[in-house]
Amino acid sequence: MAQKDTVKSILNAAEELFSERGFAETSLRNITTKAGVNLAAVNYHFGSKKELIQAVFARFLGPFCESLEERLAEMEAGLPQRVPEMEELLMLLSQTALLSGHNNSPRRLGIFMRLLGLAYTQGQGHLRRFLQNEYGRVFNTYMKLVTAATPALSEEERFWRIHFMLGATVFTLSGADSLSAMAEYDIGKGSDIAQVVDKLVPFLAAGVSAPHR
Repeated sequence: MAQKDTVKSILNAAEELFSERGFAETSLRNITTKAGVNLAAVNYHFGSKKELIQAVFARFLGPFCESLEERLAEMEAGLPQRVPEMEELLMLLSQTALLSGHNNSPRRLGIFMRLLGLAYTQGQGHLRRFLQNEYGRVFNTYMKLVTAATPALSEEERFWRIHFMLGATVFTLSGADSLSAMAEYDIGKGSDIAQVVDKLVPFLAAGVSAPHR
């Protein structure tokens, strides 16, 4: 197997297993068995399990953040002449995610959202540091626009609403296939993940922008 194919096989296996079992519950042996490689290959290409976890996130976030940064620069250039609406900012984020090299396999967006949820719940401190170091600048720019779009919110209130929004997004998109099947059964109309996103964005925007009581 060529080195490029070996790396891809390891990342594919790690991505699937981490999202299904969690980080702590997935061993390197599980990953090498699924990928059809030996343990030395993982050590050679990634060095450690922590670095493999980071590489799984980087494979998605690298192209996503590159594209997002370009689109944010265009939007930021319009400030202060035009402040973007919250729904516009969320649509920008979702469209970028759907088109960042994964439009041929939108199911992978759901897998990534499960991984993102695990990063919050399984105490992966090294991963949070990695994400901040590698992609913090892009997301800080995004949050600057979110702040501009929600001037009535205090910093504390905005913090909670952003995290509630993330929770709803992770829950919805990580189970988009099951949710679509439920919709097919209950209301006779299923949806693919892009259609689910289109329904989710206005709901999230309304929640983030609602007047504070």
